[in-house]
Amino acid sequence: MATPFLAGLAVAAAALAGRYTIQAWQAYKARPVVHKMRKFYEGGFQPTMTRREAALILGIRENAAPDKVREAHRKVMVANHPDAGGSHYLASKINEAKDVLLGKTKGGGSAF
Repeated sequence: MATPFLAGLAVAAAALAGRYTIQAWQAYKARPVVHKMRKFYEGGFQPTMTRREAALILGIRENAAPDKVREAHRKVMVANHPDAGGSHYLASKINEAKDVLLGKTKGGGSAF
């Protein structure tokens, strides 16, 4: 007597689990795409670097303390140094970003 009841209960549980799985999968597919936060600024340089662009390149705030600017510059430069396979152009932009944030610019922009 109990065997048909348990079989029916198992079928009902399997149906509910399948329904839940299908609903969860559809909700997962319908969710908006959220891009992961990028560690560094990606290209599109302006002719004259602004404080905002410099802060984006170094990955810090525009009003960061000078020691934070130097630390961020060192980290980004280690990853993009020409001697380690990086680009001379990117290295010049990273140096320019540091100079802009530290107030050492002469208004000349990049060497490239």
